[in-house]
Parts: sequence; C-alpha cells; structure tokens
Amino acid sequence: MEIVTKIAPLALALIMLGLGLGLSIADFSRVLRSPKDFITGFIGQVILLPIVAFILIKVFTLSPELALGVMIIAAAPGGVTSNVLTKFANGDVALSVSLTAVVSLLSIFTVPLIIYNAANLIGIEIVKEISMLTISFKMFLVVTVPVLIGMIVRSFFTSFIDTKTLLIQRTSIILFLIVFAAIWIEEWDNILNYLSSAGLITLMLNIIMIFLGYYIAKFFASGLPQRKCISLECGLQNGTLAVFVATQLFDDIAFMVPTAAYSLVMFVTSIIFVLIIRKIN
Repeated sequence: MEIVTKIAPLALALIMLGLGLGLSIADFSRVLRSPKDFITGFIGQVILLPIVAFILIKVFTLSPELALGVMIIAAAPGGVTSNVLTKFANGDVALSVSLTAVVSLLSIFTVPLIIYNAANLIGIEIVKEISMLTISFKMFLVVTVPVLIGMIVRSFFTSFIDTKTLLIQRTSIILFLIVFAAIWIEEWDNILNYLSSAGLITLMLNIIMIFLGYYIAKFFASGLPQRKCISLECGLQNGTLAVFVATQLFDDIAFMVPTAAYSLVMFVTSIIFVLIIRKIN
C-alpha cells in the first residue's frame, strides 16, 4: 500500500487544483440566488447518501473493514466527473459545479464527522493515532488550499484557463485512474476476493442514490436540468479523496476496496443513466 499512500495526496491535490481553476466567485454566489436547488442536492449528497449507505451495511453481511470502507466513499463529496456527465446529460452544469465546489470545501468538516461516527457505530477503532481535527487539517491542505490556489490563478489568467478546460478535466480523470490502478497493482492477489464481497453493495448504493436523487429533485428542485444534475451529484463521488482519507486512518487495503468497487460501478451506471436521460427534454 506504500505506493497508494504516497501518490493519493498528490493526485488529490492536483485534482482539486484543477477544480479550483474552473471556479469563480459566481459559482458560490449562485448558491444564494438558487438556494432550493442547491439545498436539495446538498441534502442528497451529505445526509441521504451516508444514511442509505449505513442502512445497506446493516442489511448486507460485511466485515467491519468493508462496512466502514462503504461509509468512507459515502462520505466523500461529488467528483469533477459529475460536472462533465451533467453537461452530456443536458443538465444544469452551473448547479453541478456549485455543488461540487461547496460540498468539496465543506468536506474537511463533513467527511471526518461522518467517518468517525460511523466507526463508533460499527465498532471499529481508528488504528492510527489521529484526531478528527488532524484529519480535517490534512484535508484542508490537500483539498481547500489547492482549490483556493486554482481560483487565484484563474482570476489572473481567465481567458487562458478557459481554453484549457477540457485538458484540465481529462488530467483529473487520468490522475483518478492512476490512483486506482495503483490499488489494483499493489493488492491484486487479495482485491478480487474483496470485490466479490463489496461489489454488490456498492452497485446497490450507486443505483439507489442515482434514482433517489432524481426523484427527490423531482419534488423539490426547479426543473428537469436540475433533476439530472442532482441525480448525478448523488451518484458520482470523489474516489481519490476517499482513498486519501482511508490511507490517513488505516493501513489495511480492505478499507479502500469499496471505494475501488464503487468507482468502477459509478462510471458504468452513470453513463447508462446519461444515455437514457439525455433523450428526455
């Protein structure tokens, strides 16, 4: 797990830098102008997703390590991939960007809170002597700081950055894939056994959240583009951030397996969802 431990923080920092390069103050002020849509998406991601995940780990017979691994990916904010797929789905891209940005910045508080409480409920002791405040500070360094740097750089070179949007998005996806390739390479002998245990629950979690997000938004969001956006935000998580948090708390690869499984599943299900939903106007 040594390679993963070393590359996950760097990859996450670069991904969050890429997110910051695409943000402006308007992405945050938009939340105040359309609070209903944002609050609906926020509740779906930050509150409903962990609740559904916790219900599922109680229904499925999982080891404590895999159970907490499911909670780690459920605690993660939406990934930048959700912005790309929202565009392909003819959804509200501006809302998607705002949700990804705000939830990512708030994740330095929400992620440790969810994981530490889940660990207590599951009965797992955090192996490494690291406090919730310490993990929040580490997340601040690799999540918040790169986003702020990216926003500052964008403010000076807006026109240039706008011409490189596609390159930035592709680079983020490549970094994401490198992290998960490292997990597979380092733990190939064990990972297939883990995936057989975690594959079904991550598939169920992903499908439930995509449809739950869509139908909750149907009642509370302002329109179809917003429903598409919120559905994808609820179904696509920042797997690199989840891996980073897991490596900071545990030495066992088992805690990362649900993230690896979920990350594979979410691309397949989300692309299928987009192909279906983009035909609806």
